Amino acid sequence: MIRLEQVDKRYGNGHVALSGVNLVIRRGEFVFVVGPSGSGKSSLIRLLYREELPSSGDVYIDQFHLTRMRRSQVPRLRRQLGVVFQDVKLLPQRTVYQNVAFAMEVLGASSREIQKRVPAVLELVGLARRKDSFPHQLSGGEQQRVGIARALINNPVYLIADEPTGNLDPDTASDIMRLFLEINRRGATVIMATHARDLVNQVQRRVIAIDHGRVVRDELKGAYGHEA
Repeated sequence: MIRLEQVDKRYGNGHVALSGVNLVIRRGEFVFVVGPSGSGKSSLIRLLYREELPSSGDVYIDQFHLTRMRRSQVPRLRRQLGVVFQDVKLLPQRTVYQNVAFAMEVLGASSREIQKRVPAVLELVGLARRKDSFPHQLSGGEQQRVGIARALINNPVYLIADEPTGNLDPDTASDIMRLFLEINRRGATVIMATHARDLVNQVQRRVIAIDHGRVVRDELKGAYGHEA
């Protein structure tokens, strides 16, 4: 379970990104985080994978107290998380297979584990036939699928995505959204910050709307809403 208690986030220039945020996200949920540009969505997402710390308040993910945890504990936390970005940042000199395998290698996985897990995840994201292709040979949607595969490869409990369809055309974005729904159906908790109004309205999952750093709406079967 993810829990935020009275979380504030202020930056050095005086900008208040989050103010008094209280949230609970339970395992197995699919949650959209929506709101206008500059509302605090990305700040919230960065807190969840401990890229940043709150200025005040507490953030918990399962047994981890992110606000107080030692730096040495961060790798243990991140083994439970998969993170997908709008800008995939694949390694250009590595194939699809190698890009995904790298995420296991850095955690010390054995060759046997990698050879078993990578093909299965590439099959899930529809890239089994592109395993030997290099990033420059892929479409934008295929590159994003590699990013999703990389996030999934260590079997995370939570999949956190920051604008994963932002650079994609509507049809490709719909395909990527269906993939996230399938990942959720298989048990992962999905938290997605997005501007994709049509997709949010079609899927009708939980919607948390942020405006000026505050949670202004939290609906179980929500739509994108007027905050944007």
